[in-house]
Amino acid sequence: MAELRGALIGCGFFAVNQLHAWRDIEGASIAAICDRDPDRLRIVGDQFGVARRYTDAAALFAGERLDFVDIATTAPSHRMLVEMAAQHGVPAICQKPFAPTLADAKAMVKACADAGVPLMVHENFRWQSPIQAVRTVLDSGEIGPPFFGRISFRSAYDVFSGQPYLATGKRFIIEDLGIHILDIARFLLGDVSTVTARTARINPGIAGEDVATMLMDHTSGATSVVDCSYASKLATEPFPETLIEIDGSDGTIRLAQGYRLTVTGRSGTAVSDVSPPLLAWASRPWHNIQESVVAIQKHWVDCLTNGTEPATSGADNLKTLALVEAAYAGAASREPVQLDALLK
Repeated sequence: MAELRGALIGCGFFAVNQLHAWRDIEGASIAAICDRDPDRLRIVGDQFGVARRYTDAAALFAGERLDFVDIATTAPSHRMLVEMAAQHGVPAICQKPFAPTLADAKAMVKACADAGVPLMVHENFRWQSPIQAVRTVLDSGEIGPPFFGRISFRSAYDVFSGQPYLATGKRFIIEDLGIHILDIARFLLGDVSTVTARTARINPGIAGEDVATMLMDHTSGATSVVDCSYASKLATEPFPETLIEIDGSDGTIRLAQGYRLTVTGRSGTAVSDVSPPLLAWASRPWHNIQESVVAIQKHWVDCLTNGTEPATSGADNLKTLALVEAAYAGAASREPVQLDALLK
């Protein structure tokens, strides 16, 4: 089959990882890039040898024949760009957070559904190889049906040096990081019916919350705790590892710091190293996330090629985005929040 011809809109901090990943994937390539900043457009275009460059998205869609578009801009621009892609019949990948509001996200899903074009959210954390290893154990039945989980991301890593805008928003850790960890909880334990949340701001130099703890009831009957912190100074900095504890009727799973996976189940206890590979262009400690970018983008190519729905489709991601909104609402009210009302 002919190689899929794509374009990338947004050439900022994280988009460089996506461009590296596109180089690693067979069956697709980035033929054009778009960014409002001419200097950034030039730097990234020269780095990756992309000659076709645009400072205006409308001009990009008008001037290119595209099989897909990869939208790597910030959330406020997502609805406009996704709807523009839908109007041109172009399948779209959209960076997370999917949209500033659930209403925007629902409109984006509807626009693509009405146009008959696929829509996937670049929710890459569940594609990390350690997370996939946990999912594989659950699917094997080794620990039986899970009844409890803890998905934890605690760190003191300075994320503001590379993304200074993160310090200025009234929403921070749940919207930027917690959305990933909440999605992992859904991926491992199923959809959620109720969320109770608490937040705190420990760093006085930022505008939003940098600590969040969420208690969730899953429709499967399991209970989970999702906890996130950028204020936790540890002896060994774990960034950007997600640590996982899952208890099932017949055993337990523990994904510990250093990518050490311990499974105690029907076959006894097994310990394994599930460290992500260090890709040629990747760098520690980001290699875990960088590897997942290749995995999710390959999944997108497979879905477009085979005509299947992406695991992190726009429709699926509405449920993750609803968890974010429920967490903020619950933290404000200090009351449990039902998910059904948000998803109607």
